[in-house]
Amino acid sequence: MDGRVLPVLLGITGHPPQTYRIPVPAPDGGPPTVLVYRRAPRARSTRTGLTRGWKYLYDPTGQAGRRKWPWSKAAPDPDATPKGKPDDADG
Repeated sequence: MDGRVLPVLLGITGHPPQTYRIPVPAPDGGPPTVLVYRRAPRARSTRTGLTRGWKYLYDPTGQAGRRKWPWSKAAPDPDATPKGKPDDADG
């Protein structure tokens, strides 16, 4: 990052976004590299246990913080035997 301070857009709950994806252009004109930062609590209040602020940590894998929706599972293999049924249905 080049040291600029950017405004943070807050959601309807007043929290900043959970992840930031920052595209960094390649010096040779190739495809940009995407840096991923995820939100983490800065500190907790000792009396109430509430979060007192947020900080962003670099995520080198880029996978943490992604939601795992139940309907976005991998497609089943059509050649696989269904669970609970024998391989040979004739006998």
